[in-house]
Amino acid sequence: MRKKQLETDRLFFSNWTEEDKDLAEKLWGDEKVTHFIAKDGHLSKRQVLQRLALEIKSQKAFGFQYWPLFLKVTEEFVGCCGLHDYDLENRIAELGFHLVPSAWGKGFAEEAARGVINYAATQTDLTTLFAGHHPENQASEKLLKKLGFQFQSKNYYEPTGLEHPSYLLKLTTIN
Repeated sequence: MRKKQLETDRLFFSNWTEEDKDLAEKLWGDEKVTHFIAKDGHLSKRQVLQRLALEIKSQKAFGFQYWPLFLKVTEEFVGCCGLHDYDLENRIAELGFHLVPSAWGKGFAEEAARGVINYAATQTDLTTLFAGHHPENQASEKLLKKLGFQFQSKNYYEPTGLEHPSYLLKLTTIN
């Protein structure tokens, strides 16, 4: 049984560990997942392990990461959602989510993101969340707007080499 970091109606969040190499490969090793987050559409095994190490390091340094997500009922791994350091000096973190393809279209991204937004608003001193998406990822664009994020500008995102639409959500507007 994994330790639960936080929960929503259908999901629980845990922490990435060194033992999660298979889960990391299932997520970031899938080109359907990395199509919009990597320059050539995929991550090598080495890059997947680097991503896993980044998440573990983030948790230790900041108390958050893109936490792995599991279904409460079956404990099936469905992806990750959480926060990364963005501009903590100004109390801004980045919200992000990646789901395995079998979990797409079931409302898990929205449910997980709302859980993380609530966590950020009630359990941290953050004032704002940043989020961005690949310019062709219409599903992420739609979800960010539904969550209340406001478009700010397009910013260069080195992993894809493209200008990504960028958004902010003021946590003071969250009840």
